[in-house]
Amino acid sequence: MSLANARHWVFDMDGTLTLAVHDFEAIKRALEIPLEQDILHHLGALPAEEAHAKHAWLLEHERELALNAQPAPGAVELLRELSGRGVQLGILTRNAHELALLTLQAIGVGDCFASADVIGRGEARPKPDPDGLLRLAQRWHVAPTQLVMVGDYHFDLQCARAAGAYSVLVNLPANPWPALVDHFALDCTALLSQLEER
Repeated sequence: MSLANARHWVFDMDGTLTLAVHDFEAIKRALEIPLEQDILHHLGALPAEEAHAKHAWLLEHERELALNAQPAPGAVELLRELSGRGVQLGILTRNAHELALLTLQAIGVGDCFASADVIGRGEARPKPDPDGLLRLAQRWHVAPTQLVMVGDYHFDLQCARAAGAYSVLVNLPANPWPALVDHFALDCTALLSQLEER
């Protein structure tokens, strides 16, 4: 796939479009989750009442982070360029849908995304499951191979691989997962430069 010609882009949010601020170890300690376990999978296995209480705590904690979100280097410019080209833009996040919308507003790009194109943990099984990407492909009436998935973590890349989408890794000093990455850029500024060069 030529990235310059790609027409369907899906972005992770936290740590990809925003500066990473989640302290996952602190969250796990607060919610009494073993450090080696995934937060969402752990909560999903709890009895309903306990899970509900812990999800409520997590939502409020994340709401504060959403309201104070800052854009990652080059993220706003990249999204504005892609939006100006008329490409389809989506979000696939392990965050809650309502908080994803708040975050996008906070960093000044809420107008780039239709609400239905923002898929959170309540709309699809969380990454690395490809469910969210497959839902966006279906919604946009394209094959999953036409999607570009941009993220900063191996869950994003595993999700792309499982769906058959093109994977782009950003916001790391080097690529630690070469087997999962189709394209690597230091940050969104570098990614935008690479698109403009082509």
